[in-house]
Amino acid sequence: MIDEHNVAPGEKPLLSRPLSVNEVPPEGLDVEIVASESERAALAEMNALPAIHSLEATLRARRWRGDGLEVTGDLRARVRQTCVVTLEEFDSEIMEPLELRFAPPKDAPRLRSRRHAPEPEVVEPNAPDEDPPDPLIGGVADLGAVVSEFLTLALDPYPRKPGAEFVEPAPEPDDGVVSPFSKLRQTSGPSKE
Repeated sequence: MIDEHNVAPGEKPLLSRPLSVNEVPPEGLDVEIVASESERAALAEMNALPAIHSLEATLRARRWRGDGLEVTGDLRARVRQTCVVTLEEFDSEIMEPLELRFAPPKDAPRLRSRRHAPEPEVVEPNAPDEDPPDPLIGGVADLGAVVSEFLTLALDPYPRKPGAEFVEPAPEPDDGVVSPFSKLRQTSGPSKE
């Protein structure tokens, strides 16, 4: 679920592409998002990445339950990360499917489309395993903020450069001092109890 797109109240998201429900025709709308250099730099900083080389999304927006939106598609990104093992920077590709629904808040008045959208169909409430829809604020969904959040969620929190392996350091020489962890280092046979 979108968490207000990682921004403080009143701030604009780092990647913003607002889409009004009224802009979406009954047959749906294709939306392409390509982040600019400054947007990629800001998103890289927010995600503690050395760089985001590219970030694009191909989306399809459709009306959902009359005054809501269903957005599907995928995002593609090429990012530079820092390996948690070697601390070397390396580039990686991210491809992430995206599927999300938006609906007006329960207490919001129903919007009327200038295109005379059909009345909403009567449907059962969300299935128990289905996420509730994200709120449409003023009849608008910010698809750029959605792409930004899905990118953040797709990033490996512990990235490893391909082929990087952790090598345990050699034990320190025994200088006669008994460490409280020395018993843990010893290997023992099976318990005789």
